[in-house]
Amino acid sequence: MLLLATTMVSAQSSRNAGVRIQENPSQKSVDIYFGDKLFTSYIYPDNIMKPVLWPLISSRGHVVTRSYPLEKVPGERTDHPHHIGLWFNYGDVNGIDYWNNSEAIPQDRKSQYGRISHKKVVSTQSGENSGELVVEAVWHGNGRDELMETTRYRFSNDGATRIIDRETTLKALVDVSMEDNKEGVLGLRVAPEMELPSDEEITLTDAHGLPTTVKASNDRANADYLSSEGITGGDVWGTRAVWMDLHGNMGGDDVHIVIIDHPGNPGYPTYWHARGYGLFAANPLGQSALSGGKESLHFSIKKGEEATFKYRIIIQDGGKSNGKSWNKHARKFAKQ
Repeated sequence: MLLLATTMVSAQSSRNAGVRIQENPSQKSVDIYFGDKLFTSYIYPDNIMKPVLWPLISSRGHVVTRSYPLEKVPGERTDHPHHIGLWFNYGDVNGIDYWNNSEAIPQDRKSQYGRISHKKVVSTQSGENSGELVVEAVWHGNGRDELMETTRYRFSNDGATRIIDRETTLKALVDVSMEDNKEGVLGLRVAPEMELPSDEEITLTDAHGLPTTVKASNDRANADYLSSEGITGGDVWGTRAVWMDLHGNMGGDDVHIVIIDHPGNPGYPTYWHARGYGLFAANPLGQSALSGGKESLHFSIKKGEEATFKYRIIIQDGGKSNGKSWNKHARKFAKQ
């Protein structure tokens, strides 16, 4: 009986430690659980203009993504309502802006903006230490479907380290030009604690969700950037790097958000559209805008052809930002 009980407890522990993918079609979401704890959700409601992962939660329960505009939380900035969770899009696709589209865009200007519409969940796979979600979406602009997107998410659970490997393939349904633009490509909007300290004027929400403009710094902001090239702070913007670590303290815990580029990506190593106010983005396509005109890419995809983008996103509680661990992750990711 003791052996049976021990076996049952062990099996239960194994299930609790696993990665579980749960579809919720009526809520237009797919939830990803690590054990019995929510890690993130793939969401595609009608009121946002692209599918996103939101929220993102660390192993110790720290929500590292901003809540606004989906939820109104005291002390959060109310800028850029199109910055939601973790997303992938671009500011110039055949002259159409997919990056800045949101509910805030007036109807008479909507034709200038594109929308990425979720089409279907292709497959899900839960597992002991990792799980997988494959989805399809369509990029619609200029009154037509322009790109078919297939994205494979792999979610890995390694104790205090949580990993998302995102592989997005874009198939051109028409000839597609993605001219150099600073608004792209893989974007993440972080919680107030993960902003860089600043004395710039900012707009925050009060307890009733109303915007209030203040001139003092966000007193929760305490984070900093470190790139694979050893650059820190706001100086990382417009530089190239294989990886970028945004690290700060949340609730007494050191928290790291790391984005790693893949050598198979266009424009590798990526430029970084990483700002102190909470936007953390990797942009391999906006080279002219981000280099001050010193470089350019003029990326395009011919009708019927494909382009693939791979990124690793790490959310880790604890540990120092010395770069050794991220270099190891980058080498391993490069082999995939």
